[in-house]
Amino acid sequence: MPAQPSSQPKPTAAFVGASWAVLVLGVISFVVGLWNATMTKSEKGFYAAVLVLGLFAAVSLQKAVRDRAEGLPVSSLYLGLSWSVLALSVLMLAVGLWNSAMALSEKGFYGLSFAMTLFAAVAVQKNVRDTLQYRAPSPAVVMPEMQWGGPAGGNTGVAG
Repeated sequence: MPAQPSSQPKPTAAFVGASWAVLVLGVISFVVGLWNATMTKSEKGFYAAVLVLGLFAAVSLQKAVRDRAEGLPVSSLYLGLSWSVLALSVLMLAVGLWNSAMALSEKGFYGLSFAMTLFAAVAVQKNVRDTLQYRAPSPAVVMPEMQWGGPAGGNTGVAG
């Protein structure tokens, strides 16, 4: 069964633009900070991987929570994994910063840019989904490849 249409209006251009700007600013700040840091390449790689892991987990969690709120099927396992991986990325960053020899101001910079980027990624995902939902021709129309079972008849485990 298709999800009910959202009563929310299309996101404003200002909010969409601000969300994208903060996401880009957060990622660029984090990456430029790593580029200019006086740490080993393996440390830089660790922090870059934690950022990518956190971004993926935040977007995945936002999608899973919203799907479930809209009545779309989301397994408890997937939702739990999304929460766990997001928590793991935050924990990995915290432990990495705690054990690093960086100045406290540098640790704060990485922590704040990480948090800002995760929040912005959630906002961008929300805006993208709201915009797509706003543009949908009709809530009664469901494309066959989006239905459970898909055109090939197999359950891909992907909805929405």
